[in-house]
Amino acid sequence: MRLILTALVFLAGLFDLFLAIGFLTDPVQQATGFGIAASGVGGISTIRADFTAFFGVAAFCMMWGAWRRNADLMLVPALLFGTSFVGRAINLAAIGAYPGWQLQMAVEAGHVLLMLAAWRMLPHHRLQDIAA
Repeated sequence: MRLILTALVFLAGLFDLFLAIGFLTDPVQQATGFGIAASGVGGISTIRADFTAFFGVAAFCMMWGAWRRNADLMLVPALLFGTSFVGRAINLAAIGAYPGWQLQMAVEAGHVLLMLAAWRMLPHHRLQDIAA
């Protein structure tokens, strides 16, 4: 079960890595797929920086954590995607539904559930273990 879970985390990390690369190399096209329109150079810069950071950090933590069997690294993407999920839920309650919201929230919830499952199943590496 741990091997399957580790493989799923690594594959999800690859998916997020490709998203990060897409936002880095072609932010306007990638943002359009997310329903975002860039406004001017500053908007494109923000999309390139923020989305690359979000998906890139999540991907790095997932892939490195899976590779090193370090469950503690799974908490970072769990918090990132959990925060996104809560933000979408608040938006859904405050403003209402929009086309595609179910898939976006399902992907975020899936990431959170996968990361929490990995956090529970994989070994934890405490700081004293690393320093020794």
